[in-house]
Amino acid sequence: MTPTLVRQHAAHAGPAPRVDQRARARDWSEIQERMLVPLYEAVYERLEVGAGTRLLALGCGSGLALLMAHARGAAVTGVGPSCPERLALARRRLLPQTGGTQARAAARIVDGPLSALLDDGEQGGKTDAGDADGGLRPPYTLITAFDPVGCLTGDGERLSELLSAAAPLAGRGAPVVLAGWGPPERCATSSVLRVATGPDAPRPAARDGLEDVARRAGLRPDGSGRVACPFGYAGLDSAVRGMLSTGLFDAAIEAGDPAQVAKELAETLHAHQRADGTVWMPNVFRYLIALTP
Repeated sequence: MTPTLVRQHAAHAGPAPRVDQRARARDWSEIQERMLVPLYEAVYERLEVGAGTRLLALGCGSGLALLMAHARGAAVTGVGPSCPERLALARRRLLPQTGGTQARAAARIVDGPLSALLDDGEQGGKTDAGDADGGLRPPYTLITAFDPVGCLTGDGERLSELLSAAAPLAGRGAPVVLAGWGPPERCATSSVLRVATGPDAPRPAARDGLEDVARRAGLRPDGSGRVACPFGYAGLDSAVRGMLSTGLFDAAIEAGDPAQVAKELAETLHAHQRADGTVWMPNVFRYLIALTP
């Protein structure tokens, strides 16, 4: 963030600008979410996600990772209480894939906190009325939390609490996957993230940040990996919309002028624009596999 932009934010008067969450969710779904496809694929391949998998996705975005797991034959449940607009897109995207009672068993999007699952047939709650056996669903065999850790102040602590609540819904020794940015020197997007300002500005994750999150949640780290996830956009406008859709720049927007934040972001992204107008930023993401107790 340049000093000029910081001063403009500080001098801003009047009510904080409101972020159009519907537009942001649409941009996330259409532009940004696909950037993490290599991460999803690497995890699913390593853990052999398929017909025997019952997946619980925490922070399921607009459902792309769920669709990919569902295409492999997995039964999937998505929870995303922090962004109802993305959750609505996930529901429209995922649920038409199958029909009838089978759809409720194979693909579900759940509103609200994890406790809502207890009222939907998980670990002591009642099953859907259409379930053949009328009993409890089996425990999850995989939990994923693909939102990168280390981007917002306190996100590691919040994720630890969420994982602690989710772990009892899985079987003993089930894998739990969490993700984070790789080393800043291997993530071209690191320079772009510096445009964000305020107390929730993105910052580099600690070397063992994922392990710390897992241990605080009572999970046992059991392997990790790194995946190249380049961010590629058709042009500068697409890149700005995609980056803004992450929510990482909302603190800067709420502190000042949204147009100025977008302008500063575009100027920073210009360094990554190629001769044909496309924007390309190589990145490396890290994932951790931890096991439930």
